[in-house]
Amino acid sequence: MPRYFFHVTHKRYEPDLEGEGLPDKHAAWHEATLTAGQILQGLDERLTPDHRWRMEVTDESQNTLYVLHIKADKPK
Repeated sequence: MPRYFFHVTHKRYEPDLEGEGLPDKHAAWHEATLTAGQILQGLDERLTPDHRWRMEVTDESQNTLYVLHIKADKPK
């Protein structure tokens, strides 16, 4: 089963060194959206205006398959 990696950047880069075995890239997308939601829920007040949160999903060869971006803006 292929491995997919979910690298997160929020104030610093946190590489996923272990990855997860999943059947295909569609399952990796599903896992990315679920995991992103759980991580964002746990950030509480650490995601502040003018900061970004990012998850990059890669395959075993470190080819980027998907990138999820969250940017908090403060209206002027």
